[in-house]
Amino acid sequence: MNTSRRNAIKALGTVAATSLAGGAIANENLIKPKVELKNNIKHSVCRWCYGSIDFEELCQGVKDIGMASIELTGPEEWPILKKYGLTAAIGWGAWPKGTGLSNFFCNPKNDDTLVAFYEDLIPKAKEAGIKQLICFSGNREGMNDYVGMMNCANVIRRLIPTCEKYDIILSMELLSSRDSHRDYMCDHIDWGVSLCEMVNSDHFKLLYDIFHMQSMHGDHIRNIRKYGKYISHYHTGGMPGRKEIDNTQEIYYPAVVKALIDSGYKGFLGQEFIPTPKDKAGMLASLERCVKICDV
Repeated sequence: MNTSRRNAIKALGTVAATSLAGGAIANENLIKPKVELKNNIKHSVCRWCYGSIDFEELCQGVKDIGMASIELTGPEEWPILKKYGLTAAIGWGAWPKGTGLSNFFCNPKNDDTLVAFYEDLIPKAKEAGIKQLICFSGNREGMNDYVGMMNCANVIRRLIPTCEKYDIILSMELLSSRDSHRDYMCDHIDWGVSLCEMVNSDHFKLLYDIFHMQSMHGDHIRNIRKYGKYISHYHTGGMPGRKEIDNTQEIYYPAVVKALIDSGYKGFLGQEFIPTPKDKAGMLASLERCVKICDV
């Protein structure tokens, strides 16, 4: 099973093609949810954490849990999601060669390449009913944080007219530069909010990854209350180790999710932990337990 997004994105096309060719055929009886959730918050899961499960089988399993989304999926997978009555809370695509998490918007050399990439992807997302697409700052590589912020703002502003035309939000993920994404620039809520204010558009917001921000500064409930208007999506993950979000780790997710609900947040919460079990039944059971922890 892939344990990093870098590996996951490389495998995206292969996994989707396999699902299209040989996955189980869904029907109305198969896709009815078996679990009743309160759904005070909408539940999603990141595809890459379940890369060893056939995509259509994962769709069925997610549907059975009562979830509505499998995210970090791309155009090849979106028709399959639709067949199962699912969506992608936030989508992505196969990044152009030479770009990715560590080399993205803060490097001006990527501007034309990434503008062309998103101008192709955004209409596809709209057609599939996807409302958000993920993006990244990239690494500092010795660059001053303010210079990097201006570089990001310049290229994002070029994309805003297309985002407005198709009503798509670009959501930049906050990641930990202390742990798994060394040197990443968008590594702190204050930097991300400053970029949002610089861009000044409702079509650019932040993806607040609770796992990563626990590594950087914590203080999630205050951040939700203070900066919620700049955040369009949230990810979970047990700290340390990105394992299950149960009582073996340090974040108390029921309180964080309650703060989200109380703030008026109407979006999805994406489960992004790596399940401890390695068999399909165990992985899906783990996912169901963690969804119920957040179903406050």
